[in-house]
Amino acid sequence: MTAFRSYMDEALAEARAAAARGEVPVGAVLVSPAGAVVARAGNRTRELNDPTAHAETLVIRAACAASGSERLPHHDLYVTLEPCPMCAAVISFARIRRLYYGAADPKSGGTAHGARVFSHPQCHHVPEIYDGLAAREAEALLKDFFAARRG
Repeated sequence: MTAFRSYMDEALAEARAAAARGEVPVGAVLVSPAGAVVARAGNRTRELNDPTAHAETLVIRAACAASGSERLPHHDLYVTLEPCPMCAAVISFARIRRLYYGAADPKSGGTAHGARVFSHPQCHHVPEIYDGLAAREAEALLKDFFAARRG
């Protein structure tokens, strides 16, 4: 068995890049069973004029296209913010093995807060979930971004 390695630093780098583009600073990294990063992205909703262009959805789309499959069993997703209900549904549909996320999202989250997508009987796949990885840094990125917008 190999030792656990967090890819949250790479997800945080994607979140910083998203903020630099004027996007809400959320980043995601998708990791193969062998431990290789197969896709990385930050939010691009404004850039692409696409309300579904959340970091999680973008990495899952890229990995599915590269693999030629709509499912990614045995893959792990690292994201800086608790996924929204839409992204939680996509994670379930893609059969992601493990979800690691940083900051909780009491306002718009879809896993531990709000809709709690994975707890519904209609949800056909529930990933293992690990929260709080680099939560302080992820929260700080979000708070600083929104404070600058209001300032």
